[in-house]
Amino acid sequence: MGQPSVPPQQAASSGGGGGGVGAGLGGSCQVRCAGCHWILTVGAGMMEFSCPKCQLPQMLPPEMMRVQAQGVDPTKIQLPCVRCKAILNVPHGLTRFSCPQCGVDLAIDPSKLPHYFPSPSPSINFNLNPPPPLVVEEVNEVAVDVEREEDEGGTVETFTDYRPLKVSIGPPHPDAVVETSSLSAVQPPEPTYDLKIKDDLERSKALSCLQIETIVYACQRHLQYLPNGTRAGFFIGDGAGVGKGRTIAGLIWESWHHSRHKTLWISVGSDLKFDARRDLDDVGASCIEVHALNKLPYSKLDSKSVGVRDGVVFLTYSSLIASSEKGRSRLQQLVQWCGSEYDGLVVFDECHKAKNLIPEPGGQATRTGEAVLELQDRLPQARVVYCSATGASEPRNLGYMVRLGLWGLGTCFSDFHNLLGALEKGGVGALELVAMDMKARGMYVCRTLSYEGAEFEVIEAPLEEKMKDMYKRAAEFWAELRVELLAASSCIPEEKPNPQMWRLYWASHQRFFRHMCMSAKVPALVKLAKQALAENKCVVIGLQSTGEARTEEAVTKYGLELDDFVSGPRELLLKLVEEYYPLPDMPDTGPDDRVKELQRKRHVATPGVSFKGRVRKVAKWKAASDGDSDEESETESDHESTESDEEFQICEICSAEEDKRKLLRCSCCSQLVHPTCLVPPFVDLVPDWSCHSCKEKTDEYLQARRAYDAELLKRYEAAKERKEKILEIIRSLDLPNNPLDDIIDQLGGHDNVAEITGRRGMLVRAPSGKGVVYQARNTKDVTMEMVNMHEKQLFMDGNKLVAIISEAGSAGVSLQADKRALNQRRRVHLTLELPWSADRAIQQFGRTHRSNQACAPEYRLLFTNLGGERRFASIVAKRLETLGALTQGDRRAGPTLSAYNYNSNYGKRALMQMYRGIMDQAPLPAVPPGCSSEKPDTIQDFIMKARAALVSVGIVRDSVLGNGKDAGKVSGRIVESDMHDVGRFLNRLLGLPPEIQNRLFEFFIIIFDLLVRNARYEGNFDSGIVDIKANIIERQGPPKTVHVDQLSGASTVLFTFTIDRGINWELATKLLADKQKGGLSGTNDGFYESKREWLGHRHFLLAFEGSDSGLFKIFRPTVGEALREMPLPELKSKYRKVPSLEKARNGWQEEYEVSSRQCMHGPKCKVGSFCTVGRRLQEVNVLGGLILPVWGTIEKALSKQARLNQRRLRVVRIETTTDNQRIVGLLVPNAAVESVLSDLSWVQEIDD
Repeated sequence: MGQPSVPPQQAASSGGGGGGVGAGLGGSCQVRCAGCHWILTVGAGMMEFSCPKCQLPQMLPPEMMRVQAQGVDPTKIQLPCVRCKAILNVPHGLTRFSCPQCGVDLAIDPSKLPHYFPSPSPSINFNLNPPPPLVVEEVNEVAVDVEREEDEGGTVETFTDYRPLKVSIGPPHPDAVVETSSLSAVQPPEPTYDLKIKDDLERSKALSCLQIETIVYACQRHLQYLPNGTRAGFFIGDGAGVGKGRTIAGLIWESWHHSRHKTLWISVGSDLKFDARRDLDDVGASCIEVHALNKLPYSKLDSKSVGVRDGVVFLTYSSLIASSEKGRSRLQQLVQWCGSEYDGLVVFDECHKAKNLIPEPGGQATRTGEAVLELQDRLPQARVVYCSATGASEPRNLGYMVRLGLWGLGTCFSDFHNLLGALEKGGVGALELVAMDMKARGMYVCRTLSYEGAEFEVIEAPLEEKMKDMYKRAAEFWAELRVELLAASSCIPEEKPNPQMWRLYWASHQRFFRHMCMSAKVPALVKLAKQALAENKCVVIGLQSTGEARTEEAVTKYGLELDDFVSGPRELLLKLVEEYYPLPDMPDTGPDDRVKELQRKRHVATPGVSFKGRVRKVAKWKAASDGDSDEESETESDHESTESDEEFQICEICSAEEDKRKLLRCSCCSQLVHPTCLVPPFVDLVPDWSCHSCKEKTDEYLQARRAYDAELLKRYEAAKERKEKILEIIRSLDLPNNPLDDIIDQLGGHDNVAEITGRRGMLVRAPSGKGVVYQARNTKDVTMEMVNMHEKQLFMDGNKLVAIISEAGSAGVSLQADKRALNQRRRVHLTLELPWSADRAIQQFGRTHRSNQACAPEYRLLFTNLGGERRFASIVAKRLETLGALTQGDRRAGPTLSAYNYNSNYGKRALMQMYRGIMDQAPLPAVPPGCSSEKPDTIQDFIMKARAALVSVGIVRDSVLGNGKDAGKVSGRIVESDMHDVGRFLNRLLGLPPEIQNRLFEFFIIIFDLLVRNARYEGNFDSGIVDIKANIIERQGPPKTVHVDQLSGASTVLFTFTIDRGINWELATKLLADKQKGGLSGTNDGFYESKREWLGHRHFLLAFEGSDSGLFKIFRPTVGEALREMPLPELKSKYRKVPSLEKARNGWQEEYEVSSRQCMHGPKCKVGSFCTVGRRLQEVNVLGGLILPVWGTIEKALSKQARLNQRRLRVVRIETTTDNQRIVGLLVPNAAVESVLSDLSWVQEIDD
């Protein structure tokens, strides 16, 4: 909580005036906005103004309109503390704070402030109404705690078992399937579509009931049209392993029975064509051919030469944007094959590949996203199916799903950018509302396999001493290399810079240290793998990259036979220095060419022609124009063409005319002289003669040029020598081998390990045992296209018990303990390299957890103790434990993502504050790790080390080392684009030595958590879906329909509930007795009362120790169980144990009764009867069903609310205690209900 005696840390620019201008004052001043609490600089003479951020009209406080006494801060109000009576300087607008003298919590009451202000000077005519009165009173800290807990809400079960409620065809799914509780609260529309393949499916039982349900709703949706005339699309958002491929095959088989014999199936890998073939065979569609587009020419598909008349054309997203050398595109080829009236299926499988159609500001749309959009535009009648478990992980990634009809004609969002703005403003819960809307309209299904039985463990693989030393030396070398490259670049002429060098430097820097992190975990991973094999289990190892490029470069350079496995980091460094080290141009040492160049420049175009030559030339011209015939003229011309009109020339010395054949010509300046005119005279003509002046100049030029060339050669040789020394240092560095090859070698080689990656070749141990040999991954019997499928089959048959998968090679691959496979051992899934994207991590984990498995897998997430890897691994593990994935309709399926997403607005603000503090541009917002506020030297030492570290990784630029009193200090600047770039910070962070790397990251997290905590306290933090918990929840009357969707018939409904959140005395004593019966009760368990009184009363609670030592569960008579467990020191600082049970009973019952009528702020609460803080009985209004169509109306109504935390959209989940009816929707504050209903004309009631 802020201290009034501490000046604000951040100031904003002046707020422009929204009001009139008062009497002039001398100089500007700073005030805190009464609305948003920003610091505003108010210009001289301005007394009324509006905040530029929140637009709140306001005026200067009275004490700033008069001359202040000496020592009084004109930017603050002087008020006495009610306890210790100390005079406090309170910033204007600060309503809650702690006294810095006695520590009591205080608040400003506007009703009594004039008592503390003397009358203004009579010389100043304010002509203003007096400001609202204030006085200081103690804050009800219990009310503050309760309000914070209410804002965060409670948590109930996140997922519920899924059963199709309205489709009863087909057998149950072979594995337990669940749905988020948010989506389960929404009912899909009534199914009206009659399947043509229903009898076949019931007979074969090839598809489960939930897969058939998806087919029914997809076909039903495809019968609808959007207002713009295009056919509506369907989105399958099922999680990995539910069976999306077989569902798609069922859709194709149904379409075939409607005589739609053409289908486009777009996926991520060409080898998934074989899975498509298997799925079609499984549903009985063996007659439908599958054509791999990458095997077909660019000519017309239905031509005689190609012969693709019907069936499934299977292609990848890479093929979709491909074109031939003649300019023919695959996209055009597909559109021609389909035809403009095409009404068959277009399946975008794993459609998250097109997610960057709408990039972040400053980015560019990907060609894949644009191609997906163009294909939909050119086939308006196509039946589009989007299929991905992570396709809608962020609102921006919905941009290519134009057939869902969420924006455009007939909606309240004119285009996608308007929808995107609303969703981003709506926060974490907004995307869940979109998922619920889509399900209610019958365009979306989203189920996931239950992870029941799966085990999760996060394992730390700390750097061994050797690896730690290796990492430190590597970080130091990269810093020195950067300095070396800067120095070498300064010697290169400005007209010859290499713009790619620094971009490639930092890209190589990032790849290098990711390789180092992977290599650090190899020993621990191999140990875990061998342990799992010893326990009769099999192992799947997941990584993102294979290092294939570095291996191929090494093989090209050194040959197919090498002494040892390739070190990816070393080869990466060598390539960077060899190709991009800045060398000056090598000088040309041949003098002859330079002399000729000099001669050419000095050469006279045409030397002087003598009089005789000119007369002869004129005579020839006249003879040719005297009227002779063309034939005669041509004859004479031909006859005389052998003579030159420059036959006679003039000597430059004696000026005498002479036949040029008797004159000497200077080879440099071309002047002509008689040989006898020279001193000494020449007897004979010399073919290569230079005059005296030219000879002098040529010798001088050559001498200077030789000296210049020698200097250039010296620089070049020095730079080349320096480059060679750097290369030698790189070759001598102790760096790890490629992790993929190292792991395979340590686990028994390729005979024991199945490799399912995207690389084409591999290094294997030579038969002699000495050295390694490079060979192709495939053999004579297996093509390169089939090698991954072959390796997968070896693993599934149990011939190999270890599989290594990469992101590129394993998309869509099933490696679970399938009941149909020979190898049904339990899978132990080890992660060597975690992607920084949580949805990509979920995709990788989905390879080993799929339908029809004999046993669930074990997950082992490995991390080092470097930077943020440990924290991120923990997040992924927790989200997996609760089946969380970003797109599963409910982001509370794991830790709240906005609280751990470093690249959020909180992360960007934390980074900016950290940078500004390190660069001495603002005070540090927190004490750095390893430092003490009582020892300023430790903080200054951290700042110096942190600044030097940021210089070494290129974040601080234009750095200068100070001298004199600033000796040892580094100054510089951080460009504006880097101030908010969290991704760059995290990537560059890995290039620092471990000690400062971890301290910097920890400091960033301290600031990040501080901002999130403050946002929670101020009511600005978006917690996603909030569970409204109470002992009694009853629906009050029938709900009201306020909107009906014309396309699907779904409606928007207003529900009203009455809730009782309190715990009576009997229940409280029973809770304590149950705790004591189990023998788990501690000495600190029991009833407590607050140490301070508010409005003459104390607050009571029941506390007993929770699952973690030192944390206590809290139960209040007014609101029941608190979400947050309270630490023992906080409990004892605010409360004291009640010795008498009778006293506890009286206080508990009194508070229980009073809370039924009023909130914790008392009868004079400023919000009045609308305040619900600590109120036991209250009315709750929830807007459920379709939300998007009425989004704008709700936003408008909420923007008028008095309390800040009621102005934002809040998604809540509430379940009645009488009939267990679950409703998820937008919470409408009681004060806003009338405004919402006045803007929405509700017309009918819903029957119970």
